[in-house]
Amino acid sequence: MKNILRFVPLLLVLLINLSSYSQGGYNNFKVTVYARAYEVQEMNNLEWLAPVWDEITRQVKVDKIYLETHRDLLLVEKETIEIARKFFEDHGVEVAGGITLTVNERNRFETFCYSNPEHRAKVREIVEYTAGLFDEVILDDFFFTNCKCELCIEQKGDKSWTEYRLALLDEAARELIIKPAKAVNPGVKMVIKYPNWYEHFQGLGFNLETEPPIFDGLYTGTETRDPVMNNQHLQQYHGYLIFRYFENIKPGGNGGGWVDTGGSRFLDRYAEQLWLTLFAGAPEITLFDIRQIQRTLRETDRAPWQDVKPSFNYDEMIQPYTLRDGITITPTTIARAAGYTFEQVDRFLGELGKPVGVKSYKPYHSTGEDFLQTYLGMAGIPMDIVAEFPAEDSIILLTETAKHDPDIVTRIKRQLIDGKDVMITSGLLRALQEKGIKDIAELRYTDRKALVNEFLVGWMGHYISETEIMIPQINYLTNDSWEIISGMDAGLGWPFLHMADYANGTLYVLTIPENFANIYNLPVEVLSEIKRILAKDIFVRLEAPAKVSLFVYDNQTAIVESFLDESVETSLIGDNTFTKMTDLVSGESFAAEKISINMPWGGTAETNEVRFSFSLKPHSYRVFKIE
Repeated sequence: MKNILRFVPLLLVLLINLSSYSQGGYNNFKVTVYARAYEVQEMNNLEWLAPVWDEITRQVKVDKIYLETHRDLLLVEKETIEIARKFFEDHGVEVAGGITLTVNERNRFETFCYSNPEHRAKVREIVEYTAGLFDEVILDDFFFTNCKCELCIEQKGDKSWTEYRLALLDEAARELIIKPAKAVNPGVKMVIKYPNWYEHFQGLGFNLETEPPIFDGLYTGTETRDPVMNNQHLQQYHGYLIFRYFENIKPGGNGGGWVDTGGSRFLDRYAEQLWLTLFAGAPEITLFDIRQIQRTLRETDRAPWQDVKPSFNYDEMIQPYTLRDGITITPTTIARAAGYTFEQVDRFLGELGKPVGVKSYKPYHSTGEDFLQTYLGMAGIPMDIVAEFPAEDSIILLTETAKHDPDIVTRIKRQLIDGKDVMITSGLLRALQEKGIKDIAELRYTDRKALVNEFLVGWMGHYISETEIMIPQINYLTNDSWEIISGMDAGLGWPFLHMADYANGTLYVLTIPENFANIYNLPVEVLSEIKRILAKDIFVRLEAPAKVSLFVYDNQTAIVESFLDESVETSLIGDNTFTKMTDLVSGESFAAEKISINMPWGGTAETNEVRFSFSLKPHSYRVFKIE
């Protein structure tokens, strides 16, 4: 009798867990939790696992879990894996496997050496072991190499590290990952998860050209964390754009987005990462990891702007709530921050269409003006990075990365001859000025710099930035090309946005500040003029200061999100066929306002556009349908 009573508390925990999960998942996406090998090895102790899982699933609905078999040379025993698998399957949770190919993650992310025969054999062993246990296996984002041992140095020879590692990891993917896994389990789905530093993948062997076709799926690390208090300094928009980029590389094969809790000063930033991933169209979102989401909520998680009740309402999130079975839950951990965020977003995601944006061409393995598109996205220009030249679009953006395409000048000319427009950055102009771009316009990127804080926007007005902005000076031949926006100082000016006609199209040159973050200091009117030209094919454009972003969809829905720490007044502008805009969350309706402009010779003129004006709270979004 004593033995039976000893198991009663555990049975009660299991019953409660089943009850809490019976609510079902979210309507528009699946939620996955990743468990590292360190935690998986503890899962043979159900007295530990059951209350942990109950605490998580009372606060966030979970459809699936990844059980990691290996990390840092820790290989979890098969018996433990089977106990954990049965536990989760009994609770209605889908189970898949995970592998992290690190030797010692704490030692500056020490990975395996794919030049070393012993390491290669170990990788193969791990893959075969895991494929024998699961029908789906995901590689956490450490299938790269930073090794520069003597073996690597010898085998590299005269190649660059990038050339050597790209070839090495391509071979390793085929011979150590895909072939061994399929030999053990022909039906296994092998998925590769990529991290957030896509601009630099090639230098460590991540091969976005050859790996996506041979893996059954890929997964997106959308972790952006704090953009300032973090050594990567990734901009918030990055969490949206990186998913779109990888989706464009393998359409329909991008399984989801992956977010961790690290580096967020306030829980608003964690919530932003989650909803940006879903704004991008991710069908699944993975919470890394089962340990992190158990972290207790703290008063310091509450952001200073919470008093205005932004989209992530901390005070509302921590309130007790009732499950369908009548049980009242008091939020305790970060898992509830995820659950609360998902509940808010799930209300409208089904109303959105397919994300669209200005195409920006990034050839495989290219670098130059790193992550610039994310800064432009933060400035309110909807962006979409593609790995193939987007010849079908009527206007495209080419940054310095496009220099890696040896035919890029020919492609630009073809676009212009076909009556399409191309906007290039000053960085690409510099890279191409001795490679044929002067056949289109005789522009020259000089070594001189200018420190500007005044901007002349055509004949529309003269505007002042709050700070001085350093830009390169670009020379041109008057009347062969022309300034649309001038950056000025002490009465002198230099091109900030420039145009040159060629055949049937127009080449635009956008001057990029020496510090990309100074894009955020540009006057609203300067940003608006850039958007007017670059986003001309998008059904609405945003009129707002920087750090307010626009996400647009092909069914005339849009999301506007502010990353500012204070409230802001803003507007969407579209053509005069639009008469009404509706907030899909609040139901609030907005009438179209006709737009008139001041003429340089006096008086005003009505345009063919209308404006919808609205306010945004700090770190908040609004979702609209424009009709």
